[in-house]
Amino acid sequence: MKLHIINAENFKLDGGACFGVVPKSIWSKTVSFDENNMVNVCNRLLLIETGNHKILIDSGIGNKQDEKYLSHFYISGNTLEENLIQKGFTPADITDVILTHLHYDHVGGCVKYNNERTKLLPVFPNAIIYCSKAQWDWATNPNFREKASYLPENYMSLFENGQLEFIHEEQELFEGILLKIYNGHTTGQLIPEINYKGRKIVYTADFIASTAHVPVPYIPAYDVQPLLSVKEKAVFYEKAVPENYVLFFEHDYLNECCTVQNTEKGFRVNEIFKLEEL
Repeated sequence: MKLHIINAENFKLDGGACFGVVPKSIWSKTVSFDENNMVNVCNRLLLIETGNHKILIDSGIGNKQDEKYLSHFYISGNTLEENLIQKGFTPADITDVILTHLHYDHVGGCVKYNNERTKLLPVFPNAIIYCSKAQWDWATNPNFREKASYLPENYMSLFENGQLEFIHEEQELFEGILLKIYNGHTTGQLIPEINYKGRKIVYTADFIASTAHVPVPYIPAYDVQPLLSVKEKAVFYEKAVPENYVLFFEHDYLNECCTVQNTEKGFRVNEIFKLEEL
């Protein structure tokens, strides 16, 4: 098995929304912000080569939305397709895509417009694309609070052209890649756990968004069930800490990976490092 980091894009989100009830006087000690209270975020994706499969986890925001929409997020950096090519891959090489969930910043890169902007095309034409059935049902009948994060143009054409395959329960999708399901951030979020070089790497997506979100009470305002998020994190750490899991961050602008320790003040970051250091 080989792991490759593929950066989709960098963007910004409101700092208060990222940290929920945690006051700015606390979160600002570890996370920088601009004059608009926006914090830097990235879409750091993982490409897994195993057997005959090239498996991409998530796909970033993409660039199909109009300028006004994209301007809200201050997007910078190369596109997902450009970054794939820089790493020696093409979109056609991807055999499988695991979507943790269907929010715009995780699924948007799966679909693009043709040159005339009259038709939606798959970015990964040869891939089977996986998401949980619970998340699909949630996204296609969105609640008022999450509705702005679910854009049908990001995923309906994938369903219509037969690319989507639904995950109904926690399972080992490929050898060494276990899909766990968490519901605090959004219903049916898939969190891959990858066995790699004798370690378990957890692709944290929006379950634990960054090193700054490691403490159990640090829950984003985006989460639909914050109390469930708290419980899910605490239960996760009961196994992740003694077994020294590696947390791989999709959204942490500065840090790729960390381990977690249990301290007198609760669960905190232990070591921070790059994936290539494993």
